Amino acid sequence: MFDTMVSQAEGEKLVKYARNVIENHVRGYEIGEIENFDEKGGVFVTIHKYPSMHLRGCIGIPEPLYPLKKAIKESAISACHDPRFPDLREEELDEIVVEVTILTPPEIIKGSPSEYKKNIEIGRDGLIAERGFYRGLLLPQVPVEYKWNEEEFLRNTCIKAGLLPDAWMNENVKIYKFQGEIFAEEEPHGKIKKIELHA
Repeated sequence: MFDTMVSQAEGEKLVKYARNVIENHVRGYEIGEIENFDEKGGVFVTIHKYPSMHLRGCIGIPEPLYPLKKAIKESAISACHDPRFPDLREEELDEIVVEVTILTPPEIIKGSPSEYKKNIEIGRDGLIAERGFYRGLLLPQVPVEYKWNEEEFLRNTCIKAGLLPDAWMNENVKIYKFQGEIFAEEEPHGKIKKIELHA
């Protein structure tokens, strides 16, 4: 299992690798492989338009199913084809910033639904809502960006899963939480920094 305490140097390598994968994939070039990062880990790769920072793609593999380097590669390629947006084009490559979030394994929130809110910390936790084939995930940075409280976060995670907003109150719906370490370019091809979230 990958240790989610990621150093600045490791974060920089992972973001640079995600950028490399995106650029080579879009240009139709062969994609090389990063050294190390063989431990399994969950990850999301997010693409933003610069400077507006509008979302351009965000895809990931939340569970530690693959070596981190494989999860980054697959997520970066998939983020270029996020079904919510047109495929990423070569002329956009100098207009995007790349962000990588390394995730802890999801853990189910125990107790009754009435207790969920006190077990969620905005600015620390991401959420997954799941019922049968319905599943939705929101990263820890999302409720901070939208200034949601815990209940709004739960409701919007359910909506992302294709469920009713108050489905989290149903005991047949499983709610998981996880944490993430976020590294991102400050500008296209620019300096890479660790993002600290604050509720």
